[in-house]
Amino acid sequence: MTLQQLEYVMAVYRFKHFARAAEYCKVTQPTLSSMIQKLEEELGVKIFERSSQPIRPTAVGQQIIAQGWRVIRRADKIRDIVAEEKSELCGTFTIGILPTIAPYLIPRFFPQLMNRNPSLDIRVVEMKTEEIKRALAEGSIDAGILAHYENMDKFNVDHLFFEQFFVYVSQQEPLFEKERIKTTDLTNGFLWLLDEGHCFREQLVKFCQMKAARRSKKAYSLGSIETFMRIVEGGKGITFIPELAVLQLSDYQRLFVRPFAIPVPVRDVVLLTTKDFIRHTWRKFIVGEIQQSVPQEMLELKKIYRQI
Repeated sequence: MTLQQLEYVMAVYRFKHFARAAEYCKVTQPTLSSMIQKLEEELGVKIFERSSQPIRPTAVGQQIIAQGWRVIRRADKIRDIVAEEKSELCGTFTIGILPTIAPYLIPRFFPQLMNRNPSLDIRVVEMKTEEIKRALAEGSIDAGILAHYENMDKFNVDHLFFEQFFVYVSQQEPLFEKERIKTTDLTNGFLWLLDEGHCFREQLVKFCQMKAARRSKKAYSLGSIETFMRIVEGGKGITFIPELAVLQLSDYQRLFVRPFAIPVPVRDVVLLTTKDFIRHTWRKFIVGEIQQSVPQEMLELKKIYRQI
């Protein structure tokens, strides 16, 4: 049994697909499959049910994976200790990030960072909040970028920036004529909201006390912020977008944007790491790159904001 074999097992478990796991590990699929098969032969058990799609572990495979995470994390700590002593940005650094943050933040800093530092191996995976917390605990990611939530005491938290929310209003809605939107204005409109489990949705529903939040579920059970924006532009309903999304809009799209009346809802976007995290050179580097990439006024909490 080798660490490399365990790393291949963890990649398949994470991606639930042999080809994507091989791509992530930068090896061919036959190489990855062969290494895992040799481990299974050595142990005398099957780790994965290959007949199912997506790939899932067997009962004993689940136990092997749980123990494998611990082994890999302890081995990685040795490399991390040496790298941190040298203040080096080496090895792979994996970041989990909310789907409601990634499309607007990643393009602002990631391409430029990689162009300046082509040797760095930084990987970004979109995850919901609970998935980020679980992945941090398992050690399958190094850090998470997400909105601040209650009871973060189990993690180290680095503030990145504050991001206010805006209303995106169809021309067919009466609210289109308003310059600013009060939470009480949202009681009768057709609201396009993300599925449950997205903190973006939960924060806004709580802030606006929106009883109408269920209405859009009857019409469209899945979706993204971008999907809902296209529907609004097409003439139906209201949705909500974060501040960085507004900065990407065309002049035409800005016609649909309305700010909230005071107090303005805002989320605190943070970098989350575990309490035993030791790759502080990496942490400071990522925080610095992100904060330089956003408008400087987003770094401080303004009096008109209400954090949600």
